[in-house]
Amino acid sequence: MRIIIVGCGKVGETIISRLVDEGHDIAVVDVDSKVINDVTNSYDVMGVVGNGASYSVLKEAGIEDMDLMIAVTDSDELNLLSCLFAKKAGNCSTIARIRNPEYYSELGFIKEELGLSLTINPEYAAASEIARLLRFPSAIKIDVFARGRVELLQFVIPQGSILDGISLIDLRKKIKAEVLVCAVQRGEQVEIPNGASVLHAGDTISIIAQHNHAKNFFKKIGVETHGVKNTMIVGGGKIAYYLARNLMSHGIDVKIIDNDMTRCAELSDLLPGAIIIGGDGTDHDLLMEEGIDTCESFVTLTGIDEENVFLSLFAQQQNPDAKIVTKTNRNTIDSIIGKFHLGSMIHPKNITAEYILRYVRAMENSIGSNMETLYYIAEDKVEAMEFTVRGDAPVINTPLAELKTKSGVLIAAIIRDGQMFLPGGQSMIEVGDSVIVVTTRQGFSDIRDILQEN
Repeated sequence: MRIIIVGCGKVGETIISRLVDEGHDIAVVDVDSKVINDVTNSYDVMGVVGNGASYSVLKEAGIEDMDLMIAVTDSDELNLLSCLFAKKAGNCSTIARIRNPEYYSELGFIKEELGLSLTINPEYAAASEIARLLRFPSAIKIDVFARGRVELLQFVIPQGSILDGISLIDLRKKIKAEVLVCAVQRGEQVEIPNGASVLHAGDTISIIAQHNHAKNFFKKIGVETHGVKNTMIVGGGKIAYYLARNLMSHGIDVKIIDNDMTRCAELSDLLPGAIIIGGDGTDHDLLMEEGIDTCESFVTLTGIDEENVFLSLFAQQQNPDAKIVTKTNRNTIDSIIGKFHLGSMIHPKNITAEYILRYVRAMENSIGSNMETLYYIAEDKVEAMEFTVRGDAPVINTPLAELKTKSGVLIAAIIRDGQMFLPGGQSMIEVGDSVIVVTTRQGFSDIRDILQEN
C-alpha cells in the first residue's frame, strides 16, 4: 500500500517504523529538513521537506497515486487541512490526529464534513487506558475487545502465589474460572502456552476473559480486585484532563499537581470537582504534604520520561501499596526500568500506531474478514487481534482441532451474539462470529492468515 505520513515526530516515527516493517511504500513530509534526513537515513522511505498542507508539497510526495494519507503533526488544524488537500488532490483515504479537547465533542461533524476515514486522539485513548487500570489496579495492562465486553489483562505473578509452579492444565482443574492464559513472558522470552506450560513467580501473563470472570479469577488467586478511590496526578496536560474527567465520572477523587499556574487556572475551570495544586511535582516535600504516602494511586504525566520514572520510583518507596502508572514516550526505557516493577507503563504513541495499523490492515483486506481490533502485548512481541468472520472464510464450520493453524497462533476466544466463550478442540467458528487471535507472528490482516499455506 502507498502511504504518505505528514509529521515525523515521536508519533509519526513510530507509525513509520511499524508500516515499513509491514512492507508498505512510504513517503514522509515534515517542515524540518534535519528530521526528514534522520528518518530517510533510518528507514527505507521517500522524504519531502515542506508543509503537508501545501498542494505542491503533497504532489511532490506523490499524493495523486497514494492510497492513504496520515497527518500526525503537532497542529490539529494543519492535520485537518492536510487531509482536506489530500482528499481533493488524490481522493485517498485520510487519517488525522486531533488532540484539542475543544474539538472532541465535534469529531463526528469534522469527520463527516472533511471526509476523514479516521480521527485519532492519543491523549484521550491513553487516558481511557489509564482509567481502566485504576478501576482494576491488579492488572498492569488492560485491552478491550468486542466493544468492551471482553478484556485482555496482563499481570505479574507475585512471589508466593498459588500460580507459582502450576501447569495450565492443572490451573483449569484447580481454579475453576472462565479465563484463558494466552501469553507468558519470562525475562526476554515470550511464548503462546499450551496445557503443559508451567507458570512461575515473576512471569508476566496475559489472560482473556469477560470482566466478571476476570474478577472471579483474581479473587480465587488471592489478588485484590477493587478499584481505587482516589488518585494523584503529576502533570496537567491533555491526558490529565481527559483522565480526571473520566475518573470523576466514576466517583474517584482526583488531585492534579502542575507547575504552570496558567494551566492550573484552566484546569480549575474545566474540572471544578478536582483539586488542582500549583507547584513543582518533582518536589518531594510537596508530594509528601499532598499525601503521596496515603493515596491509592499515583500517575506521572509530565513531558519528560526520566522525570516520570523517578517520580514513580519515589512513590513506590513512600507508598508500596499504591497503583502506579508511568507515561513514557521511549520504549527503550521499559527494558531499563522493568526490573523495578513500577507497575503500568503507558505509551500514547504506541496506542496511536495500533489504531492506524488496524485501519491499514483492514484497508488491505476490504473483501475479507474485517480486523476490528489490534493490540501489541508482551513488549510488542505478541499481537492480539479481533476479526469479524465473513461467509467465505475457510475457518468456518470446522472443529478447531482440525484447523491447520500456523505455529505461534492461538484462537483465544469466540464472541457470538454478544456472548463470549473460550473455545475447545470441538468448537467451530460460524459466520458473523468475532474471533480473538493471539500470535507471536506479525502482519495478519484476515482470519485466513492464521492457517498454514497449502
